[in-house]
Amino acid sequence: MVLICIVFDIQKYVKCSNFRVLIAIFEAMVHKIKNGVALSLIPQIILVKWLGNHPDLIERYYSEGIYPYIAGFFRILYGWIPFSVGDILYFILAVLALRYGFKHRFEIKAYPLRFVRNLVFVLSIAYFTFNLLWGLNYYRLPIAQKFALEEKNSAAELLELTKALIAKTNALQFGITKDTALAVEIPYTKKEIFEKTLLGYEQLEKSYPFLSYKHRSIKKSLFSTALSYMGYGGYLNPFTHEGQVNARLPNFRFPVVAGHEIGHQLGYSAENETNFIGYLATMYNPDPYFQYAAHAYALTYCLSDIRRNDEAEFMRLYATIHSGTQHNFKEMALFWEAFDNPLEPVFESIFNIFLKANNQTQGIQSYNAVVSLLISFHQEHPL
Repeated sequence: MVLICIVFDIQKYVKCSNFRVLIAIFEAMVHKIKNGVALSLIPQIILVKWLGNHPDLIERYYSEGIYPYIAGFFRILYGWIPFSVGDILYFILAVLALRYGFKHRFEIKAYPLRFVRNLVFVLSIAYFTFNLLWGLNYYRLPIAQKFALEEKNSAAELLELTKALIAKTNALQFGITKDTALAVEIPYTKKEIFEKTLLGYEQLEKSYPFLSYKHRSIKKSLFSTALSYMGYGGYLNPFTHEGQVNARLPNFRFPVVAGHEIGHQLGYSAENETNFIGYLATMYNPDPYFQYAAHAYALTYCLSDIRRNDEAEFMRLYATIHSGTQHNFKEMALFWEAFDNPLEPVFESIFNIFLKANNQTQGIQSYNAVVSLLISFHQEHPL
C-alpha cells in the first residue's frame, strides 16, 4: 500500500513537472514571438516608406487592386448595423488599455523594458493592420491625375472662382428661401441626408466611374460630442471601414462631410482630395439644398485663402454674399465656438502629426489645398 502511494506521488510530481516545463517553454515562445513582432515594426516602416516612393505600384496593386475588395467586404460586414461598431471597438480597447495599466502598474514599474516591448508589439500589429486595410492609400497617385487636372492657384484664378461661387451660392440661397436675408434650413433628418448623399454619388459616377460607391456604411458617430470638442467633423475607421460623421454638426455642413467620409471609404486618404470628392458628390446631387451646401462649402475655402493674403479684398467679397448665407456661416462659427476648449489645440496638433507622418506634408493645412483642385476643375467645368 505504501509502495502504491509512493508511485502515485511520483507520477503526480512528474506530471506536475512536465506541466511546468510546458508552461516555461510556452512562455519562452510567447516572449520570442513578441520580440519578433515588436522588432518587425522597423522593417515595416522602411517598406511602407519605400512603397511611398512608388505611387504607381500602390495605385495599381493596392488602391485599384486589392483595396476595393477589402473595403467592400468590411462595408458589407458592418454597413447593415445601424450603430457604429468601430466606435464601440475603440471604446472597448480604451477600457482594456486602462484596465491593463491599472492591473499591471506594479509590474510595469518593476519591468519597464518589458512594458515598452509589449507596447511596441501592439503598435506593430496596429501599424501592419492599418496599412493593409487602408493606410497605403496615403501613398497613391494624386486624384488630379484621375481628373486630368493641372492644379492651379494664382490670385487672379482664385478671385475669379470666388466671384463665381458667390454668384452661384446667392442664386441657390434665393431660389430656396425667396428672401436674401433668410438662412437656408436644410429640412432633412441626418438619416435622410445619408440616403440623399448616395443619390449624389450615383450622379457623380455617371461622369467619373472610379468614384462609384456601393455597399453603404456611413453612420453617425456615437462619440459626436467628443468629436465636437476635438474639432472634428467626422472620421473613417480604417479597421471597420465605417464612415463616421459628427451627428451634432448643423445640417448646413452635414451633407458635404458625409460625402467627404465616403471619399475616404473609396480609398482617397488625402484630406484635400476627400474635400474635393465630398464637394463634387454634394454638388452633383439633384437636390437644391445639397447644391447650396456644396457651393457654400467651397466658397468658405476660397474666402479663407483670400483672407490669408488680402483682408480688404476678403471684406469686399464677403459684403456681396447674401445675408442669409452669412447667417449660415455664422451658424457654423457659433457651433465650433460652443465647443471651444483648451485641449482642442492638442487634438489638432496630434492629428497634424498623424497627417504629416502619412505623406501629407502640409498636415492640417492640406484641407485648404482643395482650392487648387476647385480652381482647376471649374476652369474645365465653369459654374
